[in-house]
Order: sequence, then structure tokens, then C-alpha cells
Amino acid sequence: MPLLEIETARLRLRPLQEHDDAFILELLNEPAFIANIGDKDVHDLAGARNYIEKGPQASYRQHGHGLLLVELQEDSSPVGICGLVKRDSLPHPDIGYAFLQRHWGQGYACEAGAACLEHASARLSIDYVVGITSPHNLGSIRVLEKLGLQYDRTLELPGINGPSLYYIPAKTSAEKE
Repeated sequence: MPLLEIETARLRLRPLQEHDDAFILELLNEPAFIANIGDKDVHDLAGARNYIEKGPQASYRQHGHGLLLVELQEDSSPVGICGLVKRDSLPHPDIGYAFLQRHWGQGYACEAGAACLEHASARLSIDYVVGITSPHNLGSIRVLEKLGLQYDRTLELPGINGPSLYYIPAKTSAEKE
């Protein structure tokens, strides 16, 4: 199934393309991105294009989903990325997102995340999506909880320095009790 654009009241989510390199370069080098997600070693436009090709675009081909560019409906300004990430170290895809710091606090992560989860269920038949975040990333924890996920455990993931908090759909935790 080809990737589709996802639209919300304020946002458009679309597959990342090579011409999104300048935005990706900026996003991946923001101090908050590096502190909360990690240094992706992207330091020029060629590196950003390589990240797009070997990350999101490879995921689109392999899994039929991946991180999408999030842009404003009103003027197509890119504000972040959001989508499903399938990691070899996790049994289920996780919801991933990152936004330029100047766009924090406007509800974009929750709006885009909810749209991605709806798309996963309705179009991709993926009903079980987890979340991971750094223990110190309080903003991301709030987003995961607003998306209906709840803390399950702390784990170590390959390629991520330090522990990660693992979130699962809240209904699943209730069913376990």
C-alpha cells in the first residue's frame, strides 16, 4: 500500500523526501533532540539526505510506515516528524516524534501522534503501538500518556545510551490485572 498523506485540522503529515534535507539537518541538531533522542551524526545536507534515505525511506519500503514530515496546513512550514518506528529490538512498532523547539507547547505532537495511531489502526491494521522515551523527557512522557499509553517498565535498548521508559496501550495493562 503506498504511503498516504495524513491530514488533521492543523497539520499535514507526508513521507519525507530528499528535498526535506535542510529541515532534517536543523531538527536533528537541536540541543533538545540530541539530549532526548540522541546524536544522529548528521552535520550537513548530504548527511541529512542520507538519514532520510537510510531511515524513514528505508522504513517505508520495508514496513510500509515510518517517520513522516509534519507541516502546518496553513503554509506548509515543517514543524517536526512523527510516525511509526519498527525497531529490531522491540516486538511492536513505537510511536516516534520530534518537533522543533520553537513549536513546542502547541499540541502538535499529540495531534500528529493521534493521527498516526488512527492511521495505523484504520489503514495499516496495526492496533498495538508502544512508546519509548528517556526518563528525563517529561514532555514526551506527557504526550505518550495523552495518546493513551501508560508506563510498563524500564528497559535498555541497543543503540540508545541509558535506560528507556517503555509504554504500552493503557487497555492492555488493565487487561493484565
